[in-house]
Amino acid sequence: MPLPPLRLKPREERRLRAGHLWVFSNEVDVARTPLTAFSPGDPVTIEDAQGHYLGTGYVNPHSLICARLVSRDRRHPWGESLIVHRLKVALALRERLIGTPYYRLVHGEGDALPGLVVDRYGDVLVVQVTTAGMERQLDGLLAALDKVVRPTAILLRNDTAVRELEGLERYVRPALGEPPEEIEIEEGGHRFRAPLGAGQKTGWFYDQRDNRDRLAPYVAGARVLDVFSYVGAWGVRAALGGANEVLCVDESQTALDFVARNAADNGVGDRVTTRRGDAFEVLRALREAEEHFDVVILDPPAFIKRRKDQRAGEDAYRRLNQLGMQLIGRDGFLVSCSCSYHLPRDILVAQMLQSARHIERDLQVLAHGQQSVDHPVHPAIQETAYLKVVFSRVHR
Repeated sequence: MPLPPLRLKPREERRLRAGHLWVFSNEVDVARTPLTAFSPGDPVTIEDAQGHYLGTGYVNPHSLICARLVSRDRRHPWGESLIVHRLKVALALRERLIGTPYYRLVHGEGDALPGLVVDRYGDVLVVQVTTAGMERQLDGLLAALDKVVRPTAILLRNDTAVRELEGLERYVRPALGEPPEEIEIEEGGHRFRAPLGAGQKTGWFYDQRDNRDRLAPYVAGARVLDVFSYVGAWGVRAALGGANEVLCVDESQTALDFVARNAADNGVGDRVTTRRGDAFEVLRALREAEEHFDVVILDPPAFIKRRKDQRAGEDAYRRLNQLGMQLIGRDGFLVSCSCSYHLPRDILVAQMLQSARHIERDLQVLAHGQQSVDHPVHPAIQETAYLKVVFSRVHR
């Protein structure tokens, strides 16, 4: 049975033909296909102004991004069978590039499944659905995951604020089996643990895997400060990479408890300590105490989530980098990260340079990092290229 059409205004199909997947509400010919005729999540056929087929997807009349194109192939319209195929393609990529079953299995538009994130922890999956169209397909999605991956447990971690933009409720609940309270991860040949339901986002930040893999040369024999440490992915790996001393800072005591456990489990508990508190306050206190480190790692949450946060967020990144640099001795390394899509890489570097010059330091950019290979970037959707990492040297 053909899906109902969603007709675009003249010339508004150009972005879709160039590879993009989003339709904005002001691009729809509402005189011919009124958005009010649809319910959130309805599957549709997307057409240009002349009625030519562009693809199939789903619609949400209450969202600025009112439709998302999922398939351009008439033979494979949006539905459960297409989800199965896309999951198999995504799985094959991870098995080839990563091997061990610890990765982001689905990264939304980057894997041609907009509105869906799936993280894999061995036989346990954490699923996050962020759009009404994907929520409408939830039963089919869970059946597809069971068919392709055969997990023993699935946790729906649908508590992100993005769901509210789609008119969806926020919740966390099991969808299969009994998800454990904590999960195990293998990264860089080492084992880590993290809280699941009580953890941040989907449990572990796989997007920094490739960047942590290149950390060892910077930290060998060093005193390291890991700010916004969460469960110690950066800090514990720094100790495993040869750091003599690591201090992990986070606001969450639960996260710091996991830091201690992960350090002990990996045989570096004697070199890793923790400090609880607000990152900015702890950095200022360390400066007042005249503490110095050879390497400072700054991996904060997104300070710029929306355009209206731009100025305040940029200022927060600048202050954070300046505080971090003030704790570096005469010559050391700063690893500065941003997961804010709205902060371009060149602006982050410019802020780092401004901070360095303000405290009369010189800055050398040594390497750039981005999200790991299990977070593929859709080249037409720059929002999928959100993570920036700058490895730099700060010296007098």
